[in-house]
Order: sequence, then structure tokens, then C-alpha cells
Amino acid sequence: MSSTPCCPPSSEPCCTLAIEGAEQERLVSMFKALGNPLRFEILKYLLTHPGCITGELVDVLPIAQATVSQHLKVLREAGLVIGRIDGPARCYCLNAESLSWLRAQVEANF
Repeated sequence: MSSTPCCPPSSEPCCTLAIEGAEQERLVSMFKALGNPLRFEILKYLLTHPGCITGELVDVLPIAQATVSQHLKVLREAGLVIGRIDGPARCYCLNAESLSWLRAQVEANF
């Protein structure tokens, strides 16, 4: 076994992680939602296609309607997307307020 430390010494910590409670739970929920490649693709699609209807996502993703709906549910619960019912369809867009909050938390803590 080597006596060399695995992490080089640093004069300043790389991050603060000064978050706890409900805000920490919210951040973790967002990271979990973003950790799935298909959900990340959904966010990318919604960025360029605001007001997207679920059926459009089914057409561009290699997964079934039910799976798209489940991924959208996770993204909604994490606060990353907003869905509204428009007749028989549900339209989705990015939740700009939540994404701004996420960006601020990443900048403040990492």
C-alpha cells in the first residue's frame, strides 16, 4: 500500500455544501431526476420545444407512451417541468423558476 495520500492537500475546500433540510431534499430530488439520461433528453427537447405535448416526446424518444409519462411525472415532482392540461393533451415546458434556483444552488455549493 502506498503512503501517498489519494487527494492532494488544498488550502481551500472545493465546495461548501452548505445546504440542509428542505432545500437539500429539493436539490437531491432535482439531481436524481436529472441523473436519468432519458429524463435529461426530455429536458433538452423541452428547451427547444416549449409547450410540447406528450405525444411529441413519444415520437422522438425510443420509449413507450407510458414510460414517457412516468419520466415526466418524476420531472414534475422534482419541479423541473410544468404540465398543463390542454383539452385531451397535456402540454409541458421547463420550470424556469426552479431551474434558476437549481443553478443558484450549484453555484453556491459546488
